[in-house]
Amino acid sequence: MDFLDRLSESFRTGFIDHRITSTREFRPELVTNDKKAGKKVLTTILRELELCDEFWFSIAFVTTSGVAALINTFVELERRGVKGKILASQYLNFTHPEALRRIRQFSNIELKIDVLNRSHSKGYLFRRGEAFTLLVGSSNLTQAALSVNKEWNLKVSATSEGEIVKSVLAEYHKDFGAATSVTDAFLEGYQRVIDSLRRSSQEAQEEQNALKEIRPNQMQEEALSNLRELRAKGCKKALLISATGTGKTYLSAFDVLEFKPKKFLFVVHRKNIALAAMKTFEKLLGDDIKMGLYSGNLKELDCDFLFATVQTISKREHLDLFDPTYFDYIVIDESHRAGAASYGRILNHFQPKFMLGMTATPERTDGLDIFSLFDHNIAYEIRLNKALEEEMVSPFHYYGVADISVDGEAIGDFAEFNYLTVEERVNRIIEKTRLYGCDSGDVRGLVFCSRKEEANFLSLEFNRKGLRTISLTGESPEENRLDAIEKLESENEQERLDYIFTVDIFNEGVDIPKVNQIVMLRPTQSAIVFVQQMGRGLRKHNEKDYLTVIDFIGNYQNNYLVPVALYGDYSYNKDVLRKLITSGSRFIPGCSTVNFERIAKEAILQSIDAKNMQLAKDLKRDYDLLKFKLGRIPMMVDFLENQSRDPFLFVKKEKSYFEYVAKAEKWGDGVMDAMSIKLLKFFANEINNARRVEESVLLKLLLERHAVSVDAFDQVLDDEYGVRATSTLLDSLVNNLNFQFATETKGKRKSIGDMYSLNLIRMMGDQLSMTAQLVGCLENDTFRRFLVDNTNYAIKKYKGIFREDLYVNGFIRHQKYTRKDVFRILNWQQNPMAQNVGGYMVSKDKTNCAIFVNYHKADDISGTTKYDDGFISPIEFKWMSKSKRKLSSPDVKSIRYDKMRLPLFVKKHNDEGDDFYFMGDMTPIDESFEQSTLNGASVVKVRFSMDEPVGEEMYAYITDGL
Repeated sequence: MDFLDRLSESFRTGFIDHRITSTREFRPELVTNDKKAGKKVLTTILRELELCDEFWFSIAFVTTSGVAALINTFVELERRGVKGKILASQYLNFTHPEALRRIRQFSNIELKIDVLNRSHSKGYLFRRGEAFTLLVGSSNLTQAALSVNKEWNLKVSATSEGEIVKSVLAEYHKDFGAATSVTDAFLEGYQRVIDSLRRSSQEAQEEQNALKEIRPNQMQEEALSNLRELRAKGCKKALLISATGTGKTYLSAFDVLEFKPKKFLFVVHRKNIALAAMKTFEKLLGDDIKMGLYSGNLKELDCDFLFATVQTISKREHLDLFDPTYFDYIVIDESHRAGAASYGRILNHFQPKFMLGMTATPERTDGLDIFSLFDHNIAYEIRLNKALEEEMVSPFHYYGVADISVDGEAIGDFAEFNYLTVEERVNRIIEKTRLYGCDSGDVRGLVFCSRKEEANFLSLEFNRKGLRTISLTGESPEENRLDAIEKLESENEQERLDYIFTVDIFNEGVDIPKVNQIVMLRPTQSAIVFVQQMGRGLRKHNEKDYLTVIDFIGNYQNNYLVPVALYGDYSYNKDVLRKLITSGSRFIPGCSTVNFERIAKEAILQSIDAKNMQLAKDLKRDYDLLKFKLGRIPMMVDFLENQSRDPFLFVKKEKSYFEYVAKAEKWGDGVMDAMSIKLLKFFANEINNARRVEESVLLKLLLERHAVSVDAFDQVLDDEYGVRATSTLLDSLVNNLNFQFATETKGKRKSIGDMYSLNLIRMMGDQLSMTAQLVGCLENDTFRRFLVDNTNYAIKKYKGIFREDLYVNGFIRHQKYTRKDVFRILNWQQNPMAQNVGGYMVSKDKTNCAIFVNYHKADDISGTTKYDDGFISPIEFKWMSKSKRKLSSPDVKSIRYDKMRLPLFVKKHNDEGDDFYFMGDMTPIDESFEQSTLNGASVVKVRFSMDEPVGEEMYAYITDGL
């Protein structure tokens, strides 16, 4: 199908009949921001830019944040030689001078600004070959318009001869020709105008803020309510888990204001933090309450509210000055540190009426249980992604860039210092910091290094190249740190710093609101530390629109942690992590964006492929962390509800979750009989793996009622998933629940059900019920508990991925399935042998034939299996039969003539594992069947049309050779 045919079909789908199948790339479309659907205007603009040969923008308001979201793509377009024109507007002086400077970096983009005509247009035009795509509507080039605002934009495509293209280009050329070129002189004058307006605006804002009453935000209101409820229940301790910059200190002050303690203690680990906390309390509580500092040589005991550093007050001679009940209310700030001996002495000595712990990251990797110190009472929990979504912290624009190799060797996890500090690398770091810049152009940056030698060297090199920097390490005195922070935030051009290079400090417990650029020059060893370091720049400030994060990514084993940290996904599910990395900014909350250079993205994907997500130490860490948090043994559903590790990884490790827990808790052999243990293994792997939900739903109903009618079961399926309990489905479910589908080989290959004489479920008439065999097992409370949990896990996990618009007769498009899953869902009575399946297998009744494709084949496979399979477009797929096949072969004839179901399953390459993405059902194009050969063996070539176009992101991911 040529371009005009595809365009015509897309036009008919968009304007005539939505039921007509067509390629999505040219369909008319309303482009909006929709958080729930994972849609952003930004995604459409980036995709069109990445594919275009030329582009034209006419935008009223252009901000630095908007340019920051596109800058990586502009770099790639310049490399490819793609030309573009951007027409901005000076209307209302909303366009940022720094945004214009950033665009001027690119030699392939011609930039002008309309200064006379009050231009208010928002149009984006792209040319790809002979196709033009126009996006026109309400979206300016700002981070909010591209990601979160309610926007309406219409996307339409046409040919170069189309009237709409002719008229848009004519209007654009007229406006562009009359506009002013953005020169240094223009920018200098425009900057003066903006600076004057900004000063007036800031003065007005400061006056307004001075009059503004400080009130709790939504998060603080909810947390305060929870604290009231906990105290009403008699709880004396609670833990607040709240991302950096979300107002933990203010929250504690609000709660203290409500609690009205006579004596109050606030414990921190640094004097400057104690002083900052005291200022916050004074601002909120006023001058009526006398406050004092207890740190080092300063011991202001003549007060009601005491702010103390842990190093001082934890000493026995100081603790002995206070009766254990002296303080009514105690706050332990940064309470993830509370496992240290110094904190232990404080916690053991004092007995306040109430104690509040506060931290952004209570999880420790050293096995210490922080949650128990606060009786497992969590007052409120708001992690970074939620804080971004609620706009409680500054948005960020993250750039993952490739680190360089030195002397021909890649910089790896254990690289020596002398390889890290060469001139080439210094130049690259400076180049990237200037390319990505910051919101205002006035950089105030933190650079996190691996070693103090590296930090010292790089600071010297930056200074030698005209930048103003300092290096701080764990050995730097407190006064040096405070002085450096003051200079980094200073408005005095004579003394201010551009960067602080740091090692082992500033990960936490330091407040520098003006930081607008974070540079990471070390491998990501921990998702927690990554978030802590990024958090140094996420605190909001009235002079900061966003934070720039530049992450230099080398050949590091732990690169897989980058998406874990950025997206807050701690499932460690490889498929989920791959999707997040390839989706870019789609699933990042709010205005924030995530951008990767191609080589950096490849390094992360390779790390995901290579990482063993079932290492015993990692599983134990996450099991213990959740156990600490809950104060009990966690079940599979708990892992889902707490957004922790995918609990199916425990199943993969130990065959069932019960067996993992039994080993972790050192349960003896008497907990459950051997057959019950086997049954939990079979249910976990063959039924409750969340690939098909019908068995799990039926099992849940039977566990609740022992028996259920077909009509009642049918009603539940229809209500929840729009699925009907047909006789074919019912036969398959009973067959599977009796383990007749799954097989084992012990000398002879038999079904698991026959191998172990299992008969667990029966159907008599319209009644489904459990047999005495299963009822007997359920008399063991532990067996019941773990089977119920495993079943609930499967249903909850499936509901999390289920989308009615992507559901196709048992499969969900773009979800992953093993061959075994596929045949179970297709209602086969028994799982066929893998070597008999190969790339496809026709069912005995000739109703279906699943096709499996390894898209990017390894170089070393046999020439007779290097099939030329692949997408021609999102709606057409080319394919080769197995070797030694002719047009007259039975399987080829069945595919061609029997009108059977032909679902397509694709994996990108073998490194992804055994699972395949379901791409959709296909229909063979009759005239495409062609007899051919492959390395001397006869094959049949076929083209299929996809019943539904493959999704754009999935299509790009699969077809990209990355």
